[in-house]
Amino acid sequence: MELRFIGNILWCFLGGGLIALLWFVVGVICCLTIVGIPLGVQCFKFAGFTLWPFGREVRYSERTVDVIWNILWILLFGWELAAFSFVLGLAWCITIVGIPFGIQAFKFAKLALMPFGATVV
Repeated sequence: MELRFIGNILWCFLGGGLIALLWFVVGVICCLTIVGIPLGVQCFKFAGFTLWPFGREVRYSERTVDVIWNILWILLFGWELAAFSFVLGLAWCITIVGIPFGIQAFKFAKLALMPFGATVV
């Protein structure tokens, strides 16, 4: 078996499933309004990514429209998701074995602050 596959399975059961669930719930809340649908769509994309992160990475663009959406996002939901991911990352980094999981959680904290203009590769 590939090491990425094992890492993704462990991640799902040891915190990643909860982060993905939070992204999904926020996506549903955002889609309740017409204005929030673009925010919700991004949330659904990243819910899948946060569920299965190993072997994938995020790349960011710097378009002005994305910056405006990111500011709106941070004010509404981004800071809560980022704080949760950051705390989870700190908890994982306490042990040497958990450091790869902590790094993934920190990646999601950054993603929670800037989801617009981000693409998963």
